[in-house]
Parts: sequence; structure tokens; C-alpha cells
Amino acid sequence: MVARASLVPDARSLVEVSFPEHEPPRQLMPRDMPLTVVFEDEHLAVIDKPAGLVVHPAPGHWDDTLVNALVARGTTLSGGAEGRPGIVHRLDRDTSGLMVVAKTDVAHRRLGAALAARQIKRAYAVLAWGHFDEPMTVIEAAMGRSPTDRKRMTVRADGRAARTDVHVLARFGVCDLCRAELHSGRTHQIRVHLAHVGHPVVGDPVYAGGGARRMTGPNRQEAERLERVTPRQALHAAELAFKHPVTGARHQFASEWPEDLREALLTAQRSDTQVDPTTGLTYLGFFRNRTDG
Repeated sequence: MVARASLVPDARSLVEVSFPEHEPPRQLMPRDMPLTVVFEDEHLAVIDKPAGLVVHPAPGHWDDTLVNALVARGTTLSGGAEGRPGIVHRLDRDTSGLMVVAKTDVAHRRLGAALAARQIKRAYAVLAWGHFDEPMTVIEAAMGRSPTDRKRMTVRADGRAARTDVHVLARFGVCDLCRAELHSGRTHQIRVHLAHVGHPVVGDPVYAGGGARRMTGPNRQEAERLERVTPRQALHAAELAFKHPVTGARHQFASEWPEDLREALLTAQRSDTQVDPTTGLTYLGFFRNRTDG
């Protein structure tokens, strides 16, 4: 018979355990999709991922991911976890921007160690609802899975340590444009942390906590206009810097504000005569501490 989970066997009970046969691993199917590759050598590649693209195969997206696109272009990828070859770190489906993939096992192992040691610099441009009290805010709050919804993350005392540094670059009518720097890499970290301190990401369908409805008075209509022209979470991985895992050279990459969020930034500024979104991050000092080489 099949034992119940609550069964407590006697000391002399004979327990027989059978393991189901493993299904053969899925084959990675190539999918020809355009990719922006900003750097590539025989060890790694840096991709500027568009919003809407899932990073690696998973239920519901077995053959239309970044990994499938890399396979289609003939990119050699390191082993990595099953179904995630080459993936050193991930971006959410609807987060755009820079990420590094490994082409060899040596590069993958060393990049993974650098990521764990916080030696890979990742900075995100984000529109956050409301206004921060200070120009720089440190958010330290442990995170884990929501006990009521396994697809969501939440701040919880028994979670894993997480820290995000938030620098305000510009204050607009109903939101701030910020630079968020990761000191850890938890799932949905920036989105959860900003929501936790009362400034969720504009356009976030999961953690926005009501979005424009949070605003009252004369700001409500302005917030609703911004929400209507924001097609997805206004979060972009704009800067990536790391030491090359093989050559030791220091690499630093920058990605400007994405085109699909152009109207959102113009609306947030209240005028299309202010900072041009195509150069807005540079103009506003996002990359001010950037050093090439």
C-alpha cells in the first residue's frame, strides 16, 4: 500500500521506496529572434535584453526564450543548471537591460563566484511612485516566497538577506526617477523592496499596490495618465560592470532608457521639451561614476 504522509513507522517496519523514472531532458530548440549583443568573446556575451523576453525555458515558455535565441544564433553556452545553459543571473520577463551569459564552464563558474561575492556591479533605472524623503535610501529587508502565493516574493523575517541602494536622480510630479543598485540578487528584489518602503515601481502589475489609485487630490489624474502610457514595469538594467573571468580586464557597459518606456518618461516629466529619453540617463547623471576599461 502507499503510506500516508502522517504515517510513523514502527522500529522494525520494512519501508520500500520507489523512484519514478526521470523523463529525458528537454532538447533546447532554436528560435530565431533578434538580439542586441553589446559585447562578445570566446568566454562570454553581454546581452541588452528587450522587455517581454523570458530568459530561460520553463513551463509556458519552452522554446521562445533568450536561451533559445542564443542557440539559434549558434552561441556556445556553458553547462549551467538544466535548461539554463549560460545563465549567470536573470532578469524578469518584463524588465529590460543588460545581462551577461557564460559561454564556457570556467567563465560560468568564475562569474557565479563573483556574483556571490558581490563583485559584479548591477544598477537599474526605475520610475518609482511618490517621492523619497532623502536623495539616497538604503533598503535592507530579508526576502522569501509569499506564504499565500508561491509566484510572489515578499519581505519576511525568515527570508534571505537583501539590500538595495536607491539614489534619486530626478523628482517629477508623481514619481521619482531612481538608480537602484543591487547588493544581492533575490527574485523581484527591486520591485519588492520599493513596494516595501511605499514607492513601488510604476507599471508593476504585481507589486504596485494600486498604482495610480494610491494618489489623491490633483495628482490622481496625472498619475493615471502616466499609468496609461507605461506598458510594463518601468525598470531597466542600465549598467553592468565586472572583471572578466579569464582575462582579468575590467568591463563596464551602459544601456540608455528603453524606447518602449519613452512616452512614460516624457509623461512623468510633464513635458516633451525636457530631457530626451534616448539620452536621459546620461544627462541626469546615471552613469556619472562610469569608468571605461
